Amino acid sequence: MCTSHDHHQGEAAQAGAARRSFLRATALLGAVATAGVALPTVAEAAAAGSWRPDPDSRRFTLAVMPDTQYLFDGPSIDKAPVEASLRYLLEHAKDENLVFLSHLGDLTQNGAGDEVAAISEAFGLLDRKGVGYSVLAGNHDVKSSTDDQRGSTPYLEAFGPQRFKGKKTFGGASADGYNTYHLFKAAGREWMVLALDWRLSAKGYAWAKDVLAQHPKTPVVLTTHELVVEDDALSAYGQQLWDQLVKDHDQIFLTLNGHYWPAGRATRKNAAGNDVHLHLTNYQNRYFGGAAMIRLYRFDLDRGVIDVETVSPWILGRAAKGLNELERQEIELSGDADRFSVEIDFEKRFAGFAPVPARPARPASRMLVPGTVAYWRFDGHDAGTAVGGTVRDLSGRGNDLTLVTVGGGALNWSSDHHPDQPGHGSLEFQGYKSPLKGAYLKTVDGAPLNSATFKDGYTIEAFYRLPADWDPDHHAWSGIVSRTGTGGAAGKTADDPDEPLATLSLSNDREPQWAMRPLNQQGIATNWGQETPLETWWHLAVVNDGAHTTLYVEGCPVVRNPRATAAGITSVGLPWLLGGYEYAGKIDQILHARLGDVRIVSRALPVTSFMNH
Repeated sequence: MCTSHDHHQGEAAQAGAARRSFLRATALLGAVATAGVALPTVAEAAAAGSWRPDPDSRRFTLAVMPDTQYLFDGPSIDKAPVEASLRYLLEHAKDENLVFLSHLGDLTQNGAGDEVAAISEAFGLLDRKGVGYSVLAGNHDVKSSTDDQRGSTPYLEAFGPQRFKGKKTFGGASADGYNTYHLFKAAGREWMVLALDWRLSAKGYAWAKDVLAQHPKTPVVLTTHELVVEDDALSAYGQQLWDQLVKDHDQIFLTLNGHYWPAGRATRKNAAGNDVHLHLTNYQNRYFGGAAMIRLYRFDLDRGVIDVETVSPWILGRAAKGLNELERQEIELSGDADRFSVEIDFEKRFAGFAPVPARPARPASRMLVPGTVAYWRFDGHDAGTAVGGTVRDLSGRGNDLTLVTVGGGALNWSSDHHPDQPGHGSLEFQGYKSPLKGAYLKTVDGAPLNSATFKDGYTIEAFYRLPADWDPDHHAWSGIVSRTGTGGAAGKTADDPDEPLATLSLSNDREPQWAMRPLNQQGIATNWGQETPLETWWHLAVVNDGAHTTLYVEGCPVVRNPRATAAGITSVGLPWLLGGYEYAGKIDQILHARLGDVRIVSRALPVTSFMNH
C-alpha cells in the first residue's frame, strides 16, 4: 500500500491518463469534462452484445458496488442510480475486460419485500446478459442480530443460490444459501470471489474453509459486509474473520467490505508472511446515498499493480442537463481513499499456494531452426568451476569458441539462467576496465562465421544478466557479442575508423546498443534499447531482413530503431567474440555479467521463433 500522498498522486495520474474515456463521470475530471456526455440507454446497453471477457488478457477489471440501502428505503425507492451503474458496466464491459461485479451488502435499508424486489429487478440487467456477479447480505438486508443460519428472508428469496444457478461463474453456496463462491477466468488462470454473509456461523466458517480447500491453487478476493472499520483498523467482527479465516489462508490476497464510512484501507501480514490488502468502500453518506457509485479494480499483471478508481455513472448521466451544487461536490471525489494503486508482484504473492512451474530446458536440436549458423549454450557443467578448453558450436557449422584470459582473469560456469532460456546454464564473466582483467571467448581461426556477411539478413540473439555490483566506470561498453576487425581495416573510415565492425554492447546507462557497419554504407549504423535493470535476466534479438535492422528487448521492438537501409555485416575475416570488445584492433573491455544461450541465424526470424518463445 502506498503511504506517501505525492506517490499516490503520481501513480494515479499515470494510471489515469490512459483511462479517461471511462472516468468522465468521476471525481477525477471535473464538471466541464462531463458536459454533454450521457449514459447509454437500456437499448444501447442491450445492443452492446453478450458479456464475453477475455480469459487470457493480463489486464482485467473487477467492479465493486457498496451499500445502496438509502436508494431502497420504504417509500423512498429509486433504482435509477443502480441501473445507471449496471448499464455503464455493460456498455464498457469489453474495453474494460470486465470479469465480475461484487455487491458488498446492505442492498436495502429494511430488507422488506418491496425494497428487495426493486433492486432485484435492477440486477436483472446483468442476468439478461449473463454477467457474473455476487451479492451478500448486510445487516440492513436481514435481522442484524442473526447469522447465516437465520432461515428464509426476502433477501434470500430474491438473491439466494437459485438466482445464480446456471451462471458460468457460479461455483456454489452454503446449505443455508447466504454464502456463495464464484469462479472466473482471467490472465490465463482461475480466480475466486468468496462472498460471505454479514455474520458467519460455525457452519459458515466450516463451509468457507472447505471451499478454499477444494480450490487450493486459486487466488481469492473475499467480500463481506463488515471487516475494515477505518484506515489500518479492523472492527471486532473483522478481527474475528481475520483470525478464523483470512490469516491462515494464503489464497486470500484482497478483502472488500462496506458498512462503515468513509472509505479506508488496511494491510496485514498473514500466517505465511504475505500481505493481505483489506479495503473498505462505502459512499452511502454522500449525496443521494452514494448514487450507486462503483469502484473499479483494474488488475494489470504485467505491471504488477491494481489501479483503483471510483466512478459515478448516475452523475455522468445527469451532467448533460447540468449538475446541482451537491452533484458538483461529488465530481470532486478524488481523495487517496478513492483513487489509488496497489502494487502486487502477483507471481511472488501466489507462489506459496500456486507456484509457477519452472520452464524445462529444451534440447539443442529444437533450437537449430533453418539458417542457424552458430548456437552456443552453457549448461551441463558444475556451477562455479572454470571454463577450459573449447566451447562447441552446437549448430554443427564449426564455429567453436576458445578461451582468452587477460590479466589473470577467469571465466566460470553458472547454473543461473533466464526463465525462458532453452539451456539452463550461463557463463559468468568478471571483466574489469582498469587495469584490464577478465576472460572472454572468440571463434576459432577459420571458422565459417568469421567471413560471413549476411547480405540476405540475420538474427543475433543473446540472454544476459548484470550483477548488483555492475559499475559504469569499470564495466560500461563491454560487448555481449561482437565482430573483430575495424572499419579502417575494411576501408570504411566514416565515423570512428577504430570501432569494431559490429558489436552488441551495453552503454554506461546499461542500454543495449547494436553498432555496426553494413555492407551498403561507410558509416556506423546503430540501434538503441532502453536501460535494463540489474539482477534481471534479459533477452536481446537483433533482426535484419536484408534491408532494415530492428533491436528487440524481451521480444519487444525498441523505439530507437533507424529506418535507414542496412544490408549485411562488413567482414575482414577475423573472429567473433563473446564477452569481449575490441577497439583499434585490441581488446579494450570485457563483459561483467552472466551470459546465457547465444544464437546466430542467417535470416530474419519472427518474434515467435526467438529462443525465449
